[in-house]
Amino acid sequence: MIFSIATSSVTNPMLHHHHLSDFNRNRGASKSVKMINSKNHKNPRKCECFDLYDQLVPYKKAWSWQKTIVNEKIAMIDRNQECPDTVILLQHPPVYTMGTGSSEDYLNFDIKNAPFDVYRTERGGEVTYHGPGQLVMYPIINLRNHKMDLHWYLRKLEEVVIRVLSSAFSINASRLDGLTGVWVGNKKVAAIGIRVSKWMTFHGLALNVTTDLAAFNSIVPCGIRNRGVGSVKGLIEDGGHVNRDVCYDKLDDLQLLDIAHESLLKEFSEVFQLQIEKQTVFKLEC
Repeated sequence: MIFSIATSSVTNPMLHHHHLSDFNRNRGASKSVKMINSKNHKNPRKCECFDLYDQLVPYKKAWSWQKTIVNEKIAMIDRNQECPDTVILLQHPPVYTMGTGSSEDYLNFDIKNAPFDVYRTERGGEVTYHGPGQLVMYPIINLRNHKMDLHWYLRKLEEVVIRVLSSAFSINASRLDGLTGVWVGNKKVAAIGIRVSKWMTFHGLALNVTTDLAAFNSIVPCGIRNRGVGSVKGLIEDGGHVNRDVCYDKLDDLQLLDIAHESLLKEFSEVFQLQIEKQTVFKLEC
């Protein structure tokens, strides 16, 4: 199961906690506002964007932001008020997250002595890892204004990543029947897990760009034992799935993240026909 439907607000139990201050970077949020216009729609809907892609945001904080935004939007809809869509883009310090029905059988460690924080969330799917070098996108959109179909939404998230890998890195990625996510050969490069409450989405997708994949060895990622995990950087170094006419191997980690970040926002706006309006992090903290 890769998605979950809710009819009310949710809470956030944590299974096991580690102090993560060593991983935090206090780099501050950009205060600039940038417009990315969809070319495929005459009047694209507005989407407020909290673009923190170059920061490590603790998972618990980002999770709280999502739930607050979802509850506020649902309240506005109940009052017949219009509300824009929202997307949050960031990185996390090392953390493992589990879905509502995730099995601890997919943890290769004692949960009481976990290497990183472990959170059981309300999203669908099994255990996964988030960490530096992985771009995480949390779309909070009202499917009433798009299409009230969860499978359609999942396929659209996959399409965003497939387009990013193709347009930004000349990597030929694909879907696999019965397995949500984006794959290059036998390796999953992007995981997807969502929750939908009254047709409002949250949680989202995670794209491994320069991620240290060693942390995945402590789990069975997404509960799939017979397939691996990959990253953009690893695929470039391997060279087998990349256009050799482009010298991606000359780029450092920050450049790869910058390219992936810009492409993610562009392709997200195109696929969902949204006009991106960047906001400051202070609005999240209010």
